[in-house]
Amino acid sequence: SVPLLQAARKKNSLNLLELTEAELEEQFVRGDGPGGQATNKTNNCVVLKHIPSGIVVKCHQTRSVEKNRKIAREILQEKVDLFYKGEDSDVFKEKKASEKQKQERKRRAKENLERKKLFKEMQQLDKE
Repeated sequence: SVPLLQAARKKNSLNLLELTEAELEEQFVRGDGPGGQATNKTNNCVVLKHIPSGIVVKCHQTRSVEKNRKIAREILQEKVDLFYKGEDSDVFKEKKASEKQKQERKRRAKENLERKKLFKEMQQLDKE
């Protein structure tokens, strides 16, 4: 089973719950990680909290505060949707579908590998 909040950040989700600005608490903090002076001196990391559910998202993907604000809202919207809808959420369904596709690709690759092994063994027997 997929942990619900880790399934967030998938694209093409249409039926997400709407967030109102009154429900959000926004802060700008210094980011962490690599980046040197650009990271250490600027407050372009966005911390967004959804007050009713208590979900917190921290976004520091770009150097632009505006882009980080937009990305943080998208991520938070998906996480809030997962929080309230659970397994009925489109985000969760997309994650499960992509996992299923990945498993199918793995299975097919394994079958092809087995076929190749058998083919090589047959060739070796024919040569002898």
